[in-house]
Amino acid sequence: MQEHTTETKTLIDRMFKAGAHFGFSKSRRHPSVTQYLFGSKQGFDIFDLEKTSALLSDASTYLNAMGKEGKRILLVGTKEEVVGLTRESAAKHGVSFVANRWVGGTLTNFGEIKKRIEYLLSLRAQKESGEFERKFTKKERLMLEREMVRLETNFGGILSMNQLPQVLVVIDPRHEAIAVEEANQLGIPVVAIMSSDCNARQVMKPVVVNDAQRASISLALGELLTAYEAGLASFVPKQPVVAKSPRVA
Repeated sequence: MQEHTTETKTLIDRMFKAGAHFGFSKSRRHPSVTQYLFGSKQGFDIFDLEKTSALLSDASTYLNAMGKEGKRILLVGTKEEVVGLTRESAAKHGVSFVANRWVGGTLTNFGEIKKRIEYLLSLRAQKESGEFERKFTKKERLMLEREMVRLETNFGGILSMNQLPQVLVVIDPRHEAIAVEEANQLGIPVVAIMSSDCNARQVMKPVVVNDAQRASISLALGELLTAYEAGLASFVPKQPVVAKSPRVA
């Protein structure tokens, strides 16, 4: 028990140093986050970091369990101040991501999105094999290369996502409202790093912290993805059952 208490205190200290306790002004507060507040200072909400640490631990435990079951997650963070962090974190922990912008229908119209991804992969293969030069004129190649850039920008982070993700990890669900709405429509759980202006009721696992400062977001995201990666490392895929041939009498 003492070890857990020490870990909790250490996490709270780290969050405090990262400025994770600062919310937005009281006028921007969503009623659903009131239960996680310690108070306010100079008109700005202050999060109760003991409650935040419990939320973060709970969400980390959940993602660890999802990893152990081999569930695939999708990281979404497209607002300007987190784009770089989204890409870096996804690369570090080996998860699919959306960092440029959320293309409507990424989840709810995934069949069409898969076709765009397959088209991009086909273009890549043709270019790498030298088929571009043999099949297309210079003008056609220029147009196709521009199309490749556009597709890479929109779908480069989900090229390996051959099926719908089973969990969304979202940075600022208010900014990523369309992604959260699509996930809710399909019953995909959402883990969200969010500040006081977000609706905690729209997500399954809210983690209320300062979602405007890189240090705060990086700390929370690191905890979540590290827990998920640790769980995934222990995932053992089920071996397919091989039907035995009937014995001949």
